[in-house]
Amino acid sequence: MFDSLTAEMLARIQFAFTISFHIVFPALSIGLASYLAVLNGLWLRTRQETYLTLFNYWKKIFAVAFGMGVVSGIVMSYQFGTNWSVFADKTGPILGPLMAYEVLSAFFLEAGFLGIMLFGRERVGDKLHMFATAMVAFGTLMSATWILSVNSWMQTPVGYGINELGQFVPQDWWQIVFNPSFPYRLAHMVLAAYLTTALLVGGVAGLHLLRDQKDAPARRMYSMAMWMIVIVAPLQIFAGDLHGLNTLEHQPIKIMAMEGHYDSHPDGAPLILFGIPNADQKRIDYAVEIPKLSSLILKHHLDAPMDGLDTIPDADEPPVAVVFWSFRIMVGLGFAMLGLGAWSLWRRVRGRLYDGRGLHCAAIFMGPMGFVAVLAGWITTEVGRQPFTVYGLLRTSDSLAPVAAPAVAASLLAFIVVYFFIFGAGTFYLLRMMNTPAGTPHLGLKDGPIRTAGLAPISQSNPDPIPDH
Repeated sequence: MFDSLTAEMLARIQFAFTISFHIVFPALSIGLASYLAVLNGLWLRTRQETYLTLFNYWKKIFAVAFGMGVVSGIVMSYQFGTNWSVFADKTGPILGPLMAYEVLSAFFLEAGFLGIMLFGRERVGDKLHMFATAMVAFGTLMSATWILSVNSWMQTPVGYGINELGQFVPQDWWQIVFNPSFPYRLAHMVLAAYLTTALLVGGVAGLHLLRDQKDAPARRMYSMAMWMIVIVAPLQIFAGDLHGLNTLEHQPIKIMAMEGHYDSHPDGAPLILFGIPNADQKRIDYAVEIPKLSSLILKHHLDAPMDGLDTIPDADEPPVAVVFWSFRIMVGLGFAMLGLGAWSLWRRVRGRLYDGRGLHCAAIFMGPMGFVAVLAGWITTEVGRQPFTVYGLLRTSDSLAPVAAPAVAASLLAFIVVYFFIFGAGTFYLLRMMNTPAGTPHLGLKDGPIRTAGLAPISQSNPDPIPDH
């Protein structure tokens, strides 16, 4: 199966495989932690039972997803020390402290308050429980901040020097942390996490509304999810455009691959909607394009010149086909999300948000699409950086540990088998929980009676009414 692959390619496949599993769980954890904080705050302010029911429903899903994210994240460190030990040695003086800051300031914060959020309401009281929930949400955002700073520095390295051992060493930590692409990547990723969570919540709610349009918790989370999509989808498209302009400035080769521009265009570049990249002939076959629109989008002028891949050495060219298609999948799904939000807004204005079976089915279909878009975005980012690990400075081929291809292949096969069983079981359990209506007891993490300080237990059979709007 792996006989014809080099150790470098096998190591890249292994890292891509494991990080593809990992990234979906932090994306969900970031958005879901903030959603839980909002639900808990609304419960404390309004004392409406539906908010507490939804909080207890989604906190269990969050707990499982958080655990799976932690387990899958450990594997990343393992690979840095084995397959990519040269990379770890050369970048360690910069990336090591940043990763340590993430653990100390973010992960410990999340882990420290997670138990209180999950189990501590009746032990510590509502106010401290709300504080713990907010700290978990803040911790997930801090974790994303540090990780995105690390990745962004690899994309746009600044503030460094190189010592006599060939290692990157810090000279200006402010420049390193707040490197040129960091604000754009952070905004793009956090919005992606919120949008991914909103789509998942909307999909789960749509499933339950198809079964029962009077399901009060489903109606509430459906309404909240659709509002979130309406707000965040346009913001994400705007942030993506800014991110693209920043990438054009600092990583123009990546933009060439994303746009499929094998040739330079001195009087305006077309926007290629679809086509088949032909690496041998250096062209896009069967291209469907709009003349000069790429120049207008990227340089805000129809006749602005755009360089192509013909201006760079072949050795510096990323895998165009992968980047070209992953970018189009991400963008296409982004506009599909915008369409879903517009459709829901139209139904809401007409007072028919909860009885539109077509919209419910669309929400179910789009439920997992946020994860697909996140994966496509990361593929665009990481594959577009090739053939470098530190853009323009450290090649991937020079980052590899002295390992033999059979050893990497064996560990890759082991990862595939273990991930299939462990994450397959975890994903099955998550889907099973989501298939259960809110208010129905799940396996584990039992809620017990719903109580508030000084109040009698709240009846589970008398939820607050959910208006059509």
